[in-house]
Amino acid sequence: MEMIRYEGDVYRPPSEARSLIIQATIGCSNNTCAFCRMYKAKQFRMRDIEDVLDDFRIARQWYRNVPRIFIADGDALIQPMDRWEKIFNCIKSGYPECERVTCYATPKSVLLKSDDELKTLRQNGLQMVYMGLESGNDELLKHMQKGNTAADMIEASQKLHKAGIAISVTAINGLGGIEYSKDHAIDTGKVLSAMKPQYIGLLTLMIERGAPICDMVARGEITPLSAEEILAEIKLILQNCDCEGSVFRANHASNYLPLSGTLNADKERLISLIDSALQDRTNLRPEWMRGL
Repeated sequence: MEMIRYEGDVYRPPSEARSLIIQATIGCSNNTCAFCRMYKAKQFRMRDIEDVLDDFRIARQWYRNVPRIFIADGDALIQPMDRWEKIFNCIKSGYPECERVTCYATPKSVLLKSDDELKTLRQNGLQMVYMGLESGNDELLKHMQKGNTAADMIEASQKLHKAGIAISVTAINGLGGIEYSKDHAIDTGKVLSAMKPQYIGLLTLMIERGAPICDMVARGEITPLSAEEILAEIKLILQNCDCEGSVFRANHASNYLPLSGTLNADKERLISLIDSALQDRTNLRPEWMRGL
């Protein structure tokens, strides 16, 4: 049988591990972030739509039951509506059992869509988008060449809420090193509070070879945090976060201490777990077990 065609490394959120992944775009529309090397080897473009639809046809030959579909690569939301219409028509006709369609998004791709367009996407099956806040501190976002401001993230989240599209947001602990740690934590908590996403995921900075942040560390611009300093940063984020009902996760492989709960109900319990870990390091994930 024919095989689904993928170009380069393909990335997806941890919660999409069992999803069918189809590349509608290649690379990331921004691709300037200093901390990321995921799409550095790719130049952003949209795949020929007929190739995308053909991959859906091929996948149907391999998989009988596909309840979830993730549209890749980075920032697939930026596709124009006529492409989305063809993709959803293909999913509806070829995968009637599909319960959820998701993709990565950036503030730019959200803000480029009208309210009616976002509502149409939701009606057609786009249940959730994944967005990288990374930090709520504008100075750090600029330093990391993120390409947007915290206000952009808040505005985009408000549009998504209005359309009924759920939001899963990630932030990166240790992103600003010792130099930005306090402001990064406080501002991230405040921006998450303004965004009120359905899901919050905290990752811990992993300095990967080839990412521009390596040079920042080498120049002394960013001083990496210790495990204890990372935990103190997470605690400060939680103390400044008011996200009633948001599912909170800091259990990614990059994290030193697995944490999970629902805000705000579990906030004090989560802080207590951090305090205990700061007193006793035996529950912390060793460096050799951390990864992306």
